[in-house]
Amino acid sequence: MAPVSLSAPQAKPEPARERGQDRPPGATACEAAAPEPSPPGVALASLPPGSRARVLAVLDEASPVGRRLLDLGFTPGSRLRVVRRAPLGDPVEYELRSFRICLRRSEAERIRVETT
Repeated sequence: MAPVSLSAPQAKPEPARERGQDRPPGATACEAAAPEPSPPGVALASLPPGSRARVLAVLDEASPVGRRLLDLGFTPGSRLRVVRRAPLGDPVEYELRSFRICLRRSEAERIRVETT
């Protein structure tokens, strides 16, 4: 009877990649390294107090934070106003529809707006 090995099977090493092999055929190095297009508008977190804006999009809508922002009323087309910042700059108070809400900078970075 042959001995049974309980160790994991050894994986074969991958062959070394040649230079430029990670881009599609026919693409130049510049085309392959082009960044993804940036989302429209500016981040809500970048607006100073007193600014008025219209929501264009919420980034990463599928995440729990993205869904919650949509539930709170940060839907495309909604108009808002930056009321004030906390003394240390975070959080920021916004007036949206008929209520005021404070968002942390990380949350406001997910919301893209255009100033009005």
